[in-house]
Parts: sequence; structure tokens; C-alpha cells
Amino acid sequence: MHHHRDLCERAVSPLEIAAGLEAHGLTDRTAARYRHRDVFALAEELYARTPARPAGSAVAVPPPPGPDTEARAGWTLLALLPGAACLATAGLLLVTEGSLGGGARATVIVTGALLACLALRFCLGRGPLRAPEGAGRAGMYACWLLSFAVYGEGLIAQVVSGGPDGPWEAAPAPLLGLTAAVAPAAWCAHFFTVQAHRKLTGSRALEEFGAGVRPLLLAAVVLFLCALLPLLFLADLGLGGTGTPVSAAALGVLFFLARLLAAHGLPEPGTVALAAACAVEAAAPALVLAGRLPGLEPLARPVHALVAAGGPGAVPALACGAAALGLLLHASAALSRASAHTHPHTGA
Repeated sequence: MHHHRDLCERAVSPLEIAAGLEAHGLTDRTAARYRHRDVFALAEELYARTPARPAGSAVAVPPPPGPDTEARAGWTLLALLPGAACLATAGLLLVTEGSLGGGARATVIVTGALLACLALRFCLGRGPLRAPEGAGRAGMYACWLLSFAVYGEGLIAQVVSGGPDGPWEAAPAPLLGLTAAVAPAAWCAHFFTVQAHRKLTGSRALEEFGAGVRPLLLAAVVLFLCALLPLLFLADLGLGGTGTPVSAAALGVLFFLARLLAAHGLPEPGTVALAAACAVEAAAPALVLAGRLPGLEPLARPVHALVAAGGPGAVPALACGAAALGLLLHASAALSRASAHTHPHTGA
């Protein structure tokens, strides 16, 4: 109690004390040395013995992080705005194809991009995807990854074939599908947060809580992927594409996991994963260009082999897929800790 006095006096429930003790490295085995069956039982006694609270007072359990209906409708509407802005821009470009000049079309694209960015900013400032510490450098890496999703495959195709020979073709379908998937991402994050909080209030040991949260995380990711894939296929079909959205799906899962961790107060792992994906995507054309120098031909062979096996989209698919897999493994450990769920960051 002397060592953790500040934690005990600030806590509004034993759950906060249990999460704080866990964050300081205490485990159920450590609690057994204090003659308690687990960290939760130890936290309850510390809560009851804190001088600022009567020993017989009722335990105040924080309410579930789910918002009321009005608030839920508010952040749902905000989550729909980025996709609506991109859909309106794409529809206007399709309807006016052949009638607008290059300058007018560029104005429409820039205006639509600005509206989508503003809508996304408002969306990420409220609801289940709100990060209490902000995006930090993750926003810069996300801009690179989105740009590569639109222009990357055309760049890789030209570089591998001996170019670049000029402006490469854009593929806006991934951008449209990803912005439309913001709303499902918000609901999947809300589902995970609410269910994890219920597990926390009902668990009696840290191992029990962790074992219950890991399947919830996997379920949230699978639900998001099930919503993301149809949106990507519809966007690709509507814009006349014929590719399979594997790389865009991997990017969407990477974004979802990074934001979910940031929403629970853990932004650094997501930033590192996004930066790693950016590095791989930037290295691919650089290696091909470097392989044209005398004696450096082996540098380009892995990229040529990857493109030959899976096409230009294999590069971003590998970069984002590997980063998403690594982030999922990290999230399954980080989000199974009680300290990641004490304060409902994503509820309002």
C-alpha cells in the first residue's frame, strides 16, 4: 500500500488497481506471496484499505464503455462521411468523364480528397477509433501507404519492365473501399471494447482475462475483414478494375490493428508496423533501380521473383500483410492485459 499509494487513492474501482499492479509487473504468482489467490483479490483489499475510502463502502465498478444511442448514432454518422466523400468524388468523375477538362477534374479530385481527409479527422476524433494520445507519426506513414495503394502497383510495373517511362496509372478503388470501411472498423472496435470490458469485470484472474480477450480480438479482426473484402470488391467493380484486393485488404487490417492499439493507449507498436510497411514498399523499386548498376544485379532478383509470382500487387501485399501479422501477434499480447482496458478510451 505504501508503494502504490497514489494508484490506490486515484482508483475509482479495484479494477483500476488491478490494472495498475499488472502494469508494474505484479502477477497472480506475486499476489500469492501476499496470501491472495490473484491480483484481483489483492486489488480489492488494497481498495478497501485505502484511507480515503471506508472499508465497508460498496465497490464502484466503472460502467461499460458502450455509449448511449445518441452518441453511438453520432460517431456512426461521422464514420460514414469519409466513404461518402470518396464515393461522391468518384461518381462525379465518372458522370463528367469526357466533359470536364484536365484542370477541372484535378480540382474535383483535390476537393474530394480534402473533404475525405477532414471527414476522417472528425471521425477519428470521436467514438471507438479515438486515440487519446493522437496519431503522431502514424498519420505520415498512413499517407504514404494510401498513396502507394493508389499509385504503387503502376510504379512497380513500370520499374520492373525497364521504366519508369512516364506517369503511371492510378488505381483509386482501394482508396474508395478503405474509406468506406471506416464505419465497419468503428463498430468492430466498439464490439471488442465492450466485450473486453465485460470480460474484465467478470474475470477473477489475469490469465482468465487474457484467455478470454484473445479470441475477442481475433473475432473483431475477422469481422472487420468480412466487411472490408466486399467493400473492396464493390469499389473495384464500380471503378472498372479487375484486380484482387489482397494488398488493400492487408492494408485495411494493418490500419485497423494500429488504430485499435492507439485507441487503447498503445500507439507506438502501430507506428512501428506502419513504418516497416512503408520501408518495404519504398525498398522494392529502389532495389530494382539499384540492380541496374554493374555488379548489383542480385539486389533486384527478389523483387523480380515476387512480381513474377504474384504481379505488382504482391509487393504491397507482402509489406502490409507481414506488418499486419506481426502487429496482430503483438496486439494479442498487449490487449490481453487488464491495464489496456481500465479506462474506456473508445467508448464516447
